[in-house]
Amino acid sequence: MPFVNVSIDEVIETKRKNEPEFKRAWDDSREEYRLIGEMVSLRKAEKVTQGELAELTGSKQQAISRIEKKENSPSLRSFCNMLSALGYELQIVKRGKV
Repeated sequence: MPFVNVSIDEVIETKRKNEPEFKRAWDDSREEYRLIGEMVSLRKAEKVTQGELAELTGSKQQAISRIEKKENSPSLRSFCNMLSALGYELQIVKRGKV
């Protein structure tokens, strides 16, 4: 039996168009991934290792790693603690028209 090529992007886009609940969940996850990615960039820019961040926040390095690999989703409190340990804070800003 031959392998079938599947475009994950096309499958996701089709589900987004046809399934409102999937679209909402997918779109929400994109923002979370973006925020975690920004936190990782800040950690690296500050030259802080995962182990150092774990020590600063009272976490384990493995927990930081799982968050950065997007295997686990941090609580808002944990996320803010990580940002604070890096010298940053989370702010809410009204965005323009969607």
